[in-house]
Amino acid sequence: MANILLSQLRAEIEANVRAALLEDVGSGDITAQLIPAQQNATARVITREAAVISGVAWVNEVFRQVDSSVQVRWLVADGERVPADAVLFELEGKARSLLTGERAALNFLQTLSAVATRCQYFADKVADTAVKLLDTRKTLPGLRLAQKYAVTCGGCHNHRLGLYDAFLIKENHITACGGVAATVQAAHRIAPGKPVEVEVESLDELRQALAAGADIIMLDELSLEDMRTAVKINAGQAKLEASGGVNEQTIRAIAQTGVDYISLGTLTKDVKAVDLSMRLSL
Repeated sequence: MANILLSQLRAEIEANVRAALLEDVGSGDITAQLIPAQQNATARVITREAAVISGVAWVNEVFRQVDSSVQVRWLVADGERVPADAVLFELEGKARSLLTGERAALNFLQTLSAVATRCQYFADKVADTAVKLLDTRKTLPGLRLAQKYAVTCGGCHNHRLGLYDAFLIKENHITACGGVAATVQAAHRIAPGKPVEVEVESLDELRQALAAGADIIMLDELSLEDMRTAVKINAGQAKLEASGGVNEQTIRAIAQTGVDYISLGTLTKDVKAVDLSMRLSL
């Protein structure tokens, strides 16, 4: 499972922004019409708190769709750590256009930067280990790929993008298919080359998943002792992913068990928007 690249998101970014502007601007920004049509302005966007930046391309696309004559000059880049009160970018163009695009642009930037900031917070805790931190599918509807890109800006990694690019076989799948071996075999037959991951809740289930030829095994809510034992049993046969019970107090100890991955829903679902402000000058 590879990280999503910004170069893969051109159409997605256009669609995200189109939907946001339709929702916000609708039939037209009636408040902006109070300003003379030819009035030019400049603006600066600052962050009121320290953050890791993500969302540059979404901001650029907002102003491209609102008014392509607006000039956007960035002073930071995606993945960059910035202190409180830093100027992130500057705008120049028609005052109406700057104000019409302001909210949509800042919504994308504050949300995606919040994801990147939270990811960096957790990544820093395990930076001296070999573990990779993975996101989940617990994302905002309509912003799945945007949030997963933001995850990579914060030093973490992407799990599967959806239900279509990798298998994650759980207890109910195994029951319905008639056992671990039969389920894994069916997965390889249905989509050859797609990663096959099996969730286990005990060391016995781990052994079954290994015997069945799983590519990745998710250790769900195992104790630290059992995780260490799982690493020994596995001996490099499959990739091991720890899941469940992961938080800022436990993540480092889990990383030190020797698992390859730790997945955390909190990276995308427990985020607080970064506090941004736009200041306009005529």
